[in-house]
Amino acid sequence: MGAGDESIRVVGILGAGRVGLVLARLAVNAGYHVLVAGSGSPGRIASQVAALGPAATAAEASVVVRESDAVVLALPLPRYRDLPVEALRGMLVIDAMNYWWEVDGLRDDFADLRTSTSEIVQGFLAGSRVVKAFNHMGYRDLDDEARPAGASGRKAIAIAGDDAGDLAIVARLVDAFGFDPVVAGPLAEGIKLEPGAEAFGADVDAVELRAMLDRFPASQRGRMVARARGIRPDAPG
Repeated sequence: MGAGDESIRVVGILGAGRVGLVLARLAVNAGYHVLVAGSGSPGRIASQVAALGPAATAAEASVVVRESDAVVLALPLPRYRDLPVEALRGMLVIDAMNYWWEVDGLRDDFADLRTSTSEIVQGFLAGSRVVKAFNHMGYRDLDDEARPAGASGRKAIAIAGDDAGDLAIVARLVDAFGFDPVVAGPLAEGIKLEPGAEAFGADVDAVELRAMLDRFPASQRGRMVARARGIRPDAPG
């Protein structure tokens, strides 16, 4: 059983790239059983997943979704439309994806500052409970910076979601993975964690990460978001 949250015993990860495998390693180290699905057959990633230890298993995406207590999306963002909507209904889905226009191409939907990319994912997975997490720290830092709770210099991971209970679950998961959780706010506030925001790429402690989030409205990116959303410059948040 994972040390962080008794409601999650099995962590599923859809995506076996650098971020997906790092998150799988962190989950294994935290005491969870982990199921990982790549873009092809499980055999293609079996050796990489086996290297994480006996608690990690390569599996078909359908098995990952069916047998996991929470599913992490570590896929290229445009592939969100390939997700099994019905199979994920009712599940806690952790969105670790980002919009990379250099790779994904110019996309009006992902570039629309009136919404965050996690809200787009939530709209597609209407029956799921989406929380944004693990997207703003680079995979190398995720791999290198995990520390026990209370350790000096421990770094922070921001999360955003609409349900307080789900945020609490993901916060415990973040803590178990080796980072201090910082709640950015509802899912719409996930835009503060996306490329272009100061917090994106942040490898800092909780105090500094909170300060970055608080500075967002006054930043150039924050002012652009406010204009797109029709928010007055003096409005809170």
